[in-house]
Amino acid sequence: MNKLKRYTIIGIIFVLITGSLSHFVYEWSGNNTLVGFLFPINESVWEHMKLVFFPMLLYSFYMVPKLDSEYPCISSTAMFGVLLGTFLVPILFYTYSGILGYTTRFFDIGTFVVSVLLSFFVIYKLTQSCKLASYEALFKTLVLVMAMCFFLFTYEPLDIGIFAEPGE
Repeated sequence: MNKLKRYTIIGIIFVLITGSLSHFVYEWSGNNTLVGFLFPINESVWEHMKLVFFPMLLYSFYMVPKLDSEYPCISSTAMFGVLLGTFLVPILFYTYSGILGYTTRFFDIGTFVVSVLLSFFVIYKLTQSCKLASYEALFKTLVLVMAMCFFLFTYEPLDIGIFAEPGE
């Protein structure tokens, strides 16, 4: 098994486990305000995007330096993968719930799992092709902007659906 494939599989496992556990960290912390910036504070779709974003970003900080010399495009594709996985959460959630007309925990969990799997698949494939190398600065900037949005909108959400808890 090549190095990239090994790190991809480890990344999938890492993000699935840490993302799943992340769902409960805010409550476990006694609703600590600082913890809420990195972990979901409620059941909104916006907050659930953190389940993919921060674990994938953390793993990328580990993976990129390990693979950079052998795979020079890993940084750009990892940042793209973080963004892709994060935005797949609302895309898949609103698609399935719009089709069914309701939500289910099974499909909510499936949305998370599919988002992680697809983002790592894309990272794996695009790292080998280097098609995104020229967009590295853009992707890094967008990841930074996304992190700032999580920090800003965690406790000051906009009055739109993605920030609302189910049933509101």
